[in-house]
Amino acid sequence: MIGRLFHAWEHRLANVSKDRVVRPFDWGVDWLAPNGHPEEVAPVERVRQYVSAVLGDSDSWFATPPTDAYAVAPGPGDGTSWVRFPTARPTPSPQNNTAIARYVPGRPADGQRRVRRAVVVLPQWNSDADGHVGLCRLLARFGISALRLTLPYHEQRMPPELTRADYIVSSNVVRTLEVCRQAVVDARRAVMWLHREGYERIGILGTSLGSCLAMLTAAHEPLVRAQALNHISPFFADVVWRGLSTRHVRAGLDGHITLEALRELWRPISPQQYLDRLHRRSTSTLLVYARYDLTFPVDLSRALVGEFRQRGIPHQLAVLPCGHYSTGSAPFKYMDGAILTRFLYRTL
Repeated sequence: MIGRLFHAWEHRLANVSKDRVVRPFDWGVDWLAPNGHPEEVAPVERVRQYVSAVLGDSDSWFATPPTDAYAVAPGPGDGTSWVRFPTARPTPSPQNNTAIARYVPGRPADGQRRVRRAVVVLPQWNSDADGHVGLCRLLARFGISALRLTLPYHEQRMPPELTRADYIVSSNVVRTLEVCRQAVVDARRAVMWLHREGYERIGILGTSLGSCLAMLTAAHEPLVRAQALNHISPFFADVVWRGLSTRHVRAGLDGHITLEALRELWRPISPQQYLDRLHRRSTSTLLVYARYDLTFPVDLSRALVGEFRQRGIPHQLAVLPCGHYSTGSAPFKYMDGAILTRFLYRTL
């Protein structure tokens, strides 16, 4: 009965948004660099060959050259700052090619000097500009500075033809790969900025889509010591295919590709692909899922937990007594914030 109540609540919260658009299916080969394929090669084969090459060298795919082009400006009069820098993976949308992050400095330590700690925060898909800022302030109260990154095609990075951040998760196969890749390299440059600023222990925190991107970042960025993953799944494709929040994306995929094929093509942005890398890095990990989640189906979350256990990857686990959307409502948002903050405070 409790599950039915939460599921009904989740549907009501999900249906608040009225601007979801079913976009046409596209393999997205125009996002691939010219590589000499003859025209008769089918688009799906071009994408498969591209994905195979990526999986053979994900270090190169997520490579992030350092930059000195960081610009820091005062925030909205609340003690925060804006940090801007060029993305390492430009896209056809000029607005999207400058990464933007909001910096919330941690409360200065009293007495003797303490190790400087900071966290890159990746919000959920379609987060607004205030999303996770309260969580950043909570971290700052415990002496952990937070750099809240605006995801690609979100907020100020959204081109005029969009009202939602459709290009980062869509029925365009390669564009979804490339924009998630952009998010990871932006997160790595955010980590690099914190390192330049003298932070000695750096973590990453992601929620929902941000959780997936955070794990990809932690698996490829050696400066990340701890990751808090809030709403989890081993496979990117399965969440899109089955999740409540992505029904409109699934509608664009239906009839053009199977779940099995999509799972294979989106392996480069799936946490499952990088579990062994994560194990070798010995990154401290917190896994959080919600018991009545319809957006990240619970069996997928438990499957990722099972993979961590089977592979012997050290981790901590927390299960919220709510759903995906209801995590953002009281009292669950306070429970979640406390769990995430306590983990990062103890491990950094």
